[in-house]
Amino acid sequence: MNAIYKVMLPTLISSAMLVSAASNAAAEMLKQKIVGTWAVVSVVNDNNGNKTETFGPHPIGYFIFDRTGHVALQIMRPDIPKVASNNKNTGTDAENKAVVQGIIANFGTYKVDEKDHSASVHYIGSSYPNWVGTDQKRSIAFTGDQMTWIDPATPTGGTSVVTLKRAK
Repeated sequence: MNAIYKVMLPTLISSAMLVSAASNAAAEMLKQKIVGTWAVVSVVNDNNGNKTETFGPHPIGYFIFDRTGHVALQIMRPDIPKVASNNKNTGTDAENKAVVQGIIANFGTYKVDEKDHSASVHYIGSSYPNWVGTDQKRSIAFTGDQMTWIDPATPTGGTSVVTLKRAK
């Protein structure tokens, strides 16, 4: 019996270490995939089956993830009207509303979770102030040079699917 333990115990420990190392390697792989600059391709919001393109049919923006865990995310409508006064502090109510509703810009830190294919973002700053200081989880998936970023509870209601393409 003692001989079995002498053989089995190192095998079990080695197996546990391999599983742990494989799990860490998989998480590292996802973390490596997300690093870089991603251009926004589309943003589709699904609110109880009602699908809309929140930032229009051709949104612009970048999601930038660095190796140290910092992130900057920006999406905007390309058709936001210019402020007639040419002074951002004197825009009309309609002009200001178009800007606020046509842009989302955030920055903070992120962590990747390989097990559930997600990224958790801690928002340090946001053009939507209700997100500042919050931690939010997003599902992520990769297909070739595309990433899908899913927000399960957008500030406008519903679920948002952002399709991104690695910037070149």
